[in-house]
Amino acid sequence: MVSYQREAISIDVSNRLRELREARGVSMRTLASQSGLSANALSMIERGKTSPSVSTLYKLAGALGVSITAFFSTENEKKQVVFLKHDERTRLPFTRGIVEALGGEGFVGNVEPFVLTMETGASCGPHDIVHSGHEFVFCLRGKLEYTVERETFRLEPGDSLLFASKLRHRWRNPGNTVANALFIISGFEEGEEPQAMHISKK
Repeated sequence: MVSYQREAISIDVSNRLRELREARGVSMRTLASQSGLSANALSMIERGKTSPSVSTLYKLAGALGVSITAFFSTENEKKQVVFLKHDERTRLPFTRGIVEALGGEGFVGNVEPFVLTMETGASCGPHDIVHSGHEFVFCLRGKLEYTVERETFRLEPGDSLLFASKLRHRWRNPGNTVANALFIISGFEEGEEPQAMHISKK
C-alpha cells in the first residue's frame, strides 16, 4: 500500500462531488448522462462505496464545468502569489493512488501543478485524455508509462515528458513499486479549465 504524509489534508470525494453537483442544481441522473457515467456508478461514488479513477474525475469535472482542482477546496479566492507548505497541500484519492494539489487551485495564472502517487497497476482509467494547453510530466520515483497518440514512453526517475495536451494521452504504473510523478498543465487560454477538458474517449 502507498504511504502518505499524515499531515496532508484529505478530501472526501463523495461529499465534495455532491456539494458541487447540488450547488449547480444538477440532478444525479443529469450528471450521469453528461459525464457518460452510469447512474449506478455515480451513485456508488457519491455514497463513498467506490473511488473514481483519474479519468472519471476528469469527466465529472468537465460535466460540472469546473477544474478537477475544484474537488480540492471550496475556497474561490485566487492569488498572484501562492506559497504552500508541504503539510498544507490537499490530496484527492482515486483508484489505486492519490493526487496532491500544489497550489493551482488558488492561483490566478493558467498553470496547474500536482503530484500523483500511484500504486502498482494504477492508471488514468479506461479512456484516453484530451485537453487544452501543454502537459509536463517529471518522474520522481518508480516507473511511469505514458502513451501519447500511438507512441509509448517509459519514464524512470529523472526522466521527463512534454507534449501538446490536445494529443490523446494516457498513463499507467507498469512497475512493481509505488511511483510518483510531478505534473504541470499550462499554456491554456484565459478562462479555460484545462483539467475539466480531460475527455475520456471510448
